Amino acid sequence: MNVGSIPLLRELRWPKFQWRIAALKNGFQDATAYRVEFLLEIAGSAFVPAAIQSVLWYAMFKIGGATTVAGMTYPEMLHYTFMSILFTQIRGGDLDFELSEMVRSGQLSNYLVRPVGVVEFVWIRGIAPKALIAGLCLFIGIGFELYLGVSPFRIVGAMFLALLGNIIHYQISAALAATAFLWEEAYSMLMVKNMLVNFLSGELFPLNMIPERWAWVWKSTPFYLYVYGPTQFALGRWSTAEYFHQLLFAAAWLVVGWLLIRITWGLGIKRYLSLGG
Repeated sequence: MNVGSIPLLRELRWPKFQWRIAALKNGFQDATAYRVEFLLEIAGSAFVPAAIQSVLWYAMFKIGGATTVAGMTYPEMLHYTFMSILFTQIRGGDLDFELSEMVRSGQLSNYLVRPVGVVEFVWIRGIAPKALIAGLCLFIGIGFELYLGVSPFRIVGAMFLALLGNIIHYQISAALAATAFLWEEAYSMLMVKNMLVNFLSGELFPLNMIPERWAWVWKSTPFYLYVYGPTQFALGRWSTAEYFHQLLFAAAWLVVGWLLIRITWGLGIKRYLSLGG
C-alpha cells in the first residue's frame, strides 16, 4: 500500500466516527438539559422497586417469621435489593418506542438520507446518560463491596455484564420495534416485552425464588443478564468460572441480536414508503 494513501483512509474513516461522537454528545446534552428532572427520574426509578421489595422482605421475615426464603436470609435479601438497584438503572429505556414512532410518523425518512445507521444512532444517543449512571453506580457499588468484604473487582465485572445486557436488551427491542413496518402501532408488543423483562430480569425479586422446575424459563432467556446475573456476581454468589460462562452466553445473544436487527430492519426498509407533503 502507498504510504501517501494512509491519510486519505483516515479522512474516509473519520466521518464514521464523527457522527457517533456527535450522537453521543447530543444524547448526553438532551438527557441532562433538565437536570432536576433527570435526577428525580433516577431517584424515582431506584426508590420505588427498593421500597416495594423492602416492605415485602419485612413482611416475610419480620411479620411472617421466616428465617430463610429461597436459601437467603433477611440481610441477604436487603443486600440483593440494594445491589440490584445499581444494575436496574443501566438497563432499559424507551429507545424501542422511539424507533417505532420514527417508522409510524415517517421521521425515519430524515435518517435514511443521512450517512448514519438509524438503529445504532438511536442506541448511541440513549447510551450516553446510561454511561454516566453506570459510572456513578460503579462508584457506589465499590463502596458497598468494601462494606460487605467482597472484592471491588467483582462490581467492575458485574457492571460490564450489565452493560452487555443493555446492548442485548436494545437489540431485542429494536427487532420488535421493526413490527411498526407491518402494523400501525408496535406499542402493545413492546409493552408485553417490558413486562416480561421486569419479571424475568430479577428487578422485582431474586430469580432463585422461582421454583426449580420452572427455572428453565428464565435461564433460557437473556433477561437475567440485565439485573440478576450482575447482582449475583457482585455479591460473590457466582464463581469466576460461572461468570465467564455467562459472558459466553451473552456473546452468543449479541450475535443473535445483531442478526435479528439485520433481518427485521432489512425486510422493513424494503417495504417502507415515505408518502406525504
